[in-house]
Amino acid sequence: MEEIYANVEYVKPVDSRPLTNQTGPRSSERRFHGAVVLCLGLLSVFLLAGLIGLGVHYYDVVRGLTEERDLLNANLTETTEELHQQNSDVIRGLTEERDLLNANLTETTKKLHQLQSLSKQKKTCPAGWTMFNYTCYLISTKSDSWENGRQDCRGRGGDLVVIDSHEEQDFLTCIAKQTRWIGLNDREKEGTWKWTDGTLLTQKYWEKEQPDNGGGDPRWGEEDCVTIRPEKTGPNNWNDLSCDASEKWICEKMP
Repeated sequence: MEEIYANVEYVKPVDSRPLTNQTGPRSSERRFHGAVVLCLGLLSVFLLAGLIGLGVHYYDVVRGLTEERDLLNANLTETTEELHQQNSDVIRGLTEERDLLNANLTETTKKLHQLQSLSKQKKTCPAGWTMFNYTCYLISTKSDSWENGRQDCRGRGGDLVVIDSHEEQDFLTCIAKQTRWIGLNDREKEGTWKWTDGTLLTQKYWEKEQPDNGGGDPRWGEEDCVTIRPEKTGPNNWNDLSCDASEKWICEKMP
């Protein structure tokens, strides 16, 4: 048998691991990737810092606008209140002036009618009555409530006195001698004083700290009717009193 011989050459395996000092394309690629990562990191840091700065600036702007808005609202509120107060003062002044003009007109009309009546014939007051400025006045001799005093005046053809001039106030202070009912009350609405002829009070002669509606003391009750108190010095001598109190009164009527 023929023998067959084969030559086998041993090939040493090649190590697939890269050498540490390899300087080929792969090493350059890694350095490039590292640089990109570093740049992206720095960019992220700068972006974050920018966002933080922008947030702080935005917060400052919003706070400034909020403070400015609050200041504008406060100024607007103050201005509105001032305008409202000014308007209220103007309206109140015009209302008082209107009431005073109406009172003066009423007084003038009253005196005109008196003069017209006297021009037609000479009139005198009944016995017991006193004339002043073409008007007759009666000083009662008995005491009773405000309403009963008024009924007595009506039964005599007049009514409780309406004081519409400083001269009349001085005259009645002189002849009244003591506390007496006059035709002023706020029985319909507390604080709204009206005379028996329906006119609103304009000329006032209240005592100091009057009217006080009893000062809240239940002993005096509701003080809705008015007396003139000549014992008080000076022209201001009106006092509010309970309408059920017993006092003398002053009647008034045309001659």
